[in-house]
Amino acid sequence: MSRRIAAGVLLVSLELLAGCATFRTLNAGKPDTPLVYSGTRLDWYAMHGGCCPLDRFGAEPPRYPAVDLPASVLLDTLFLPFTLAAELGVALNVSGGL
Repeated sequence: MSRRIAAGVLLVSLELLAGCATFRTLNAGKPDTPLVYSGTRLDWYAMHGGCCPLDRFGAEPPRYPAVDLPASVLLDTLFLPFTLAAELGVALNVSGGL
């Protein structure tokens, strides 16, 4: 039974990440859109009836922004050093791999 629960949690997590406002806004690539806490701001904007999220954030909000909000707050907080650097125009020159 625990494998079924783990598989269910994994599927729900992947579904939420696919519709996560943080990933949507950071991948939008639209110039002059907010980067710092962008997913949280998009969720909040959608929950309060904002008219034009695509124009303001470069991305559509998730179907259920209230459900997405906690994940967006967490991810936006984790990405905060990078989004602050991007907003300030600082090049971090970070590379990955082995």
